[in-house]
Amino acid sequence: MRPASAQLVDPEDDLPSATYGGDFETTTIPHYSSGIPGSAASTGYGLLNDPEPLPYVQPHTDAGQSEAGPIEIEPLDAEESAKAAGRRGTQDLGLLLLRVAIGLVFVGHGLQKAFGWWGGQGIDGFRIGLSDAGYQHAGLLAYLGTGAQIAAGVLLILGLFTPLAAAGALAYLINSLFVVLAAQQQDGHVVVFGSGGIEYSAVLIVAVAAIILVGPGRYGFDAGRGWALRPFIGSFIALLFGVGGGIAAWVLLHGSGPLF
Repeated sequence: MRPASAQLVDPEDDLPSATYGGDFETTTIPHYSSGIPGSAASTGYGLLNDPEPLPYVQPHTDAGQSEAGPIEIEPLDAEESAKAAGRRGTQDLGLLLLRVAIGLVFVGHGLQKAFGWWGGQGIDGFRIGLSDAGYQHAGLLAYLGTGAQIAAGVLLILGLFTPLAAAGALAYLINSLFVVLAAQQQDGHVVVFGSGGIEYSAVLIVAVAAIILVGPGRYGFDAGRGWALRPFIGSFIALLFGVGGGIAAWVLLHGSGPLF
């Protein structure tokens, strides 16, 4: 049994009517369907499903500035990136050793020809050797050849004007190779390895050509020049100059003419 004082309450009875103005001590609560400004019905948003929107702020635009567009990022060259970072591994050290080794060989042989040091033949012996090999103007060529050999060796060691020094060294080596081949041709056979073979000259020719194509590296006076780190067209020109100079010296200065 339910107590007599208990009454059923309709939830709608708690909602204010459309004409309710509120008590004198309380704030007026407008009805949701009254259309009074500030009510949910006047804003156009429902009570349950549609939340109040956040305040909208108009973005500030500067008329003097254009909208930013996509920027194309060009790929960095691998060698330029390595140069900027100062990391080339042991490549420059290897080029330094190669230059110094070949330069010392040229300086040493040049001093043998010039002063007869270390069992050398001296300038007179070099002149006689050129004359016996069939070269014209052997006296002048002895001094020019000796000076060029020493100068090329010093420049290679210093890493100074390396393409020109290496091209001159290459021309000298090719000319020397032709002298050996001409002597072997007279004997009727070509010797590559062993005493009187051409392997020594061939190795030096390849090493000097490698310096021309790769460049002297950063450890030298040419470090700030383009051919030191990124030789390209100039290296091919220097290579052709060295090869062509060696062939031209043999053809023009050797009395017997072409080798074959």
